[in-house]
Amino acid sequence: MNEQIARDVVLVRAIEQADQNKEILSEEDRMYASRSARELAQWQASDKQAEVTGDDFLQQRSEQILKRLAERTPAFAGLSRRRHGMKTLALTLPVIALLLGAGLDRITDPHRVDLLSAPLLLIIGWNLLVYLALVIWLFIPSHPLGWPKAGLVRQLSVGKLRMPRKLPHVLATGLLNFTVEWGNLSSKLTAARLSRTIHLSAAMFAIGAVLSLYARGFLSQYAAGWESTFLGAGQVHSLLSTLFAPAIAVFPLQGFSLAEIEALRFPQTTAAEGGARWVHLYAATIFLLVVLPRVLLAAASNWRAARLARHFPLDLDQPYFRKLNDSIGVATGGTLRVLPYSFTVDEARHKALGQLAIMLFGEQGHVMLRPSTAYGEEAGAALRDTNLNDAQVNLTAVLFNLTATPEKENHGAFLDYLVLHAPRGIAVLLDESAYLEHTGEAAPNARLGERIALWQQFCQFHQTTPTVVNLHESARYPIDAGTGLALSTSKS
Repeated sequence: MNEQIARDVVLVRAIEQADQNKEILSEEDRMYASRSARELAQWQASDKQAEVTGDDFLQQRSEQILKRLAERTPAFAGLSRRRHGMKTLALTLPVIALLLGAGLDRITDPHRVDLLSAPLLLIIGWNLLVYLALVIWLFIPSHPLGWPKAGLVRQLSVGKLRMPRKLPHVLATGLLNFTVEWGNLSSKLTAARLSRTIHLSAAMFAIGAVLSLYARGFLSQYAAGWESTFLGAGQVHSLLSTLFAPAIAVFPLQGFSLAEIEALRFPQTTAAEGGARWVHLYAATIFLLVVLPRVLLAAASNWRAARLARHFPLDLDQPYFRKLNDSIGVATGGTLRVLPYSFTVDEARHKALGQLAIMLFGEQGHVMLRPSTAYGEEAGAALRDTNLNDAQVNLTAVLFNLTATPEKENHGAFLDYLVLHAPRGIAVLLDESAYLEHTGEAAPNARLGERIALWQQFCQFHQTTPTVVNLHESARYPIDAGTGLALSTSKS
């Protein structure tokens, strides 16, 4: 499944999960889309003399639903066609870098090649430091650089989203949920594209500086030399010998002696040597130490981005996809692992969670209930015996009691840990049954709505989307193939 197909599939899932009451997509719409997609997928498979795959079915189904939504809501059509914000950045940033590099040496004497040119030495030194940092971080993958930030990656992944006023509330909610989910899912792809752009821009910046040197050399006579308050001729000779050694070794460029360096000291010379020789040395050095490595790094990032775009890592083993694929016989059964937080699950609620697993995975679905994490207990300690990458678990869900007031340092820290360490993503369940028992209410009311809104806002802040359930009355919030559970994927 490529990036475009995965994006449409994830967008449709976000909309269906937000539209639990089927306000914008009726049950007939969903059944028609599934039936049409199944027929088209079977027709394509027979044409290729192959079996029907879940990828083909999901692609056709998402196209059917997006087309129907675009016909009904014209404002949605433009939003659904929006693509990531990297394309403009990838074109403009290298050009800007080239222009800035071309203007960098304007801060120096236009008729002089300084052997200790601060701008050129800074270009080389900064890039060497970047290479060193990249090598160091190869050996400590568990400690990411912390850049780019998640907010930047999300904006580059989905672009700047402005909701039209005429967009239905449910559709707007689905789009907002999609931006969070797609930002997390495509973070590696976006980071690879951003890395490609940055490496290419660094190369263009250096090329601009070198081209400017040569361009001015055609119109001006360069004089070469150096001056320093703290460095002597011997120290400058050692520094430049080390700096230009790769260029002299690779290209047919003339070296220099200590006596030549001494003679080029500006306060002691009346006629400095012509600068062409030193321009060539700097240009060759920048090519070998900056341009060539950066281009190779950009090529590596481009290969990684292209591979991810062709084979987008979308986990089709999630309940939503499994339920849909069941209709064409692709997958059956599944395990729902529940991690309660400060919530003692009694027998009745345990049975209700089992019914929820059946709703998600069919008759062969079952629940794996883990011990409750105590209030205030660190997530790492509480989950040390839990394999968050267990291949036997299809979905991991955190269970919160709606009666509790969400706290950043407790509930939020628990969510942050799971979002970071659960590679297959997590779902969040909010059980309202205890809240209704506590308040003595028999049915949902305004206070319950405010409580749910509080938790929804809190969960969205922690990069998750909650699903409300009632573990005493499962029928109050039915979950089927068209809704499923909102899944928040790992940012690691």
